[in-house]
Amino acid sequence: MSASITVLSTGGTIASTPAEDGATPSKSGADLIAVVPELESYADIEAAGVVQTPSFDMGIESLTALAEQTRTTIDDGADGVVITHGTDTMEESAYYLDLVLDLSEPVVFTGSQRRSDETSPDGPNNLLTAVRAASHERFHGAGGVYIAFDEELHAACDVTKGHTSDLSAFVSPDKCPVARFTRDDVRVHRDPGSRSDSISVTATSADVPVVKTGIGVGARQLNSALEAGVDGIVVEGTGLGNTTSALGDAIDEALEANVPVVITSRCQGGAVAPVYGTPGGGKTLRLHGVINGGDLPAHKARLKLMLLIEEFGTDDFTTLREAFETDN
Repeated sequence: MSASITVLSTGGTIASTPAEDGATPSKSGADLIAVVPELESYADIEAAGVVQTPSFDMGIESLTALAEQTRTTIDDGADGVVITHGTDTMEESAYYLDLVLDLSEPVVFTGSQRRSDETSPDGPNNLLTAVRAASHERFHGAGGVYIAFDEELHAACDVTKGHTSDLSAFVSPDKCPVARFTRDDVRVHRDPGSRSDSISVTATSADVPVVKTGIGVGARQLNSALEAGVDGIVVEGTGLGNTTSALGDAIDEALEANVPVVITSRCQGGAVAPVYGTPGGGKTLRLHGVINGGDLPAHKARLKLMLLIEEFGTDDFTTLREAFETDN
């Protein structure tokens, strides 16, 4: 008996067509399926649309709708869900769903770097890889959210877009892909399943900006955020999670004002660690009360903090810290 897989389409390059004022998503999920007849040899396929947007314009409301539609699709009997999506923010959407969904069936994101009208488009093969992953018995029962791209399967928690235009754009720094697909087989390198603790809310209105440090960066951006009344702040530090002294002092003021601050690193690999003193050093920041972002990049840490603030509020930093740092 064939697996039942539903393809939820959200737009992106894989669904885009050229136009005089720039390419825009216009193809439906059914359109994408129609050009890959080989899909039928792996699963019974259905298609539904959720949104139609380039991923760089994806919003929290769209992610909430996508999460709810994914849950409903699995509850209605699908053995897996494939989500077609633009590559710019695919890793964020995948991680968001990994946080808010606790499903026993796989959810696999995919897309393309080239439109269907360009030479050697990669969308059809990526869609085939995603369906192969979502329908494979090795991933049933384990759940988890993944990105399938260039015949590799990456865990949502670990994956990032490492190149603007290469067909093998997605990588998992410090970690290998969960699986690789050959013509006839799949080689599983890591146990399938989510690497994230589930969060009970699916929507959030928390305002959490990302503030970056670098040579000579002062406190203006962070102070402006505090004046605007943000709910939390993610700081993209250097190295092990350090900032300039000026920014470090401002972080201390934010924490004193009961605004949670998560520290991350701009390095693509490795985790933050409280080692250095001085006002902006990681150890000093930790003593002030910053939350350790582990190996999450700033854009994923932002989504997690937004959801945790929605679930727990900002009155108890200990609860926020424990929830945030559990799987880091």
